[in-house]
Amino acid sequence: MKQVRPAAVAGAFYTGQANALALEVAAMLEDAAQHLTAPATLPKAVIVPHAGYIYSGPVAASAYALLQRGRGVYRRVVLLGPVHRVPVRGLALPDTEGFATPLGIVPLDLEAMARIADLPQVVEFGQAHAWEHSLEVQLPFLQTVLDDFKLVPLAVGDATPQEVAEVLERLWGGSETVIVISSDLSHFLPYREAQKIDGITAQAILDLSWPLSHEQACGGTPVNGLLLAAQHHHLKPRLLDLRNSGDTAGDKNRVVGYAAFAFTEENSRAH
Repeated sequence: MKQVRPAAVAGAFYTGQANALALEVAAMLEDAAQHLTAPATLPKAVIVPHAGYIYSGPVAASAYALLQRGRGVYRRVVLLGPVHRVPVRGLALPDTEGFATPLGIVPLDLEAMARIADLPQVVEFGQAHAWEHSLEVQLPFLQTVLDDFKLVPLAVGDATPQEVAEVLERLWGGSETVIVISSDLSHFLPYREAQKIDGITAQAILDLSWPLSHEQACGGTPVNGLLLAAQHHHLKPRLLDLRNSGDTAGDKNRVVGYAAFAFTEENSRAH
């Protein structure tokens, strides 16, 4: 593989040691699976948080435990997350052929990436990906729950819900394709206030009601695009977990909200 994006936040957002990372992810998935009731169909899309694993990992695991049931079915992961470091107009593709984590290299789906490259809102901009954690922290989970798959990573900046939905439409595919949207909820509010606001946001997502603001969800832009696409495809959302850092590993004075959702196609059959 010619060019690989190295892991940028291993050792910070999650452990950089392969064996310890594998054990940590497996433990979170095992715990989440014990509390999971399965829908009739595999998800077409999920929303997951992207903080350090000690904070949001258990919440994200509730969605990935569900995707694990699609091992051998899912072959393409379309992963969208907001930019935190480098401003972008539109949605940025990387300039590499793979993304590395301590668990190995995830190959990119170059054919699928070429399918959206002509859209005016899509740019190739490696800098947007170089230090972006919102996408990277999802990869060890994906590497654990899925077998051979390829990745379409998009770092989302300033874009409309329609522009995001248009990209998702091009990449929609069939049962082989799952969409993963990376977003936390409210930031740095007192515990009770965050619970109230995040509850309102969660209900909006369940109602497929957009637009969400970036105060409600830092990944509001890709979330809004998914909600628009979900309306078009008649996806049914389901809340898997809703907590904040005060529930997991932080104090309750300034918390960050986390939620996990699964979206299923109403007409799909169970695998």
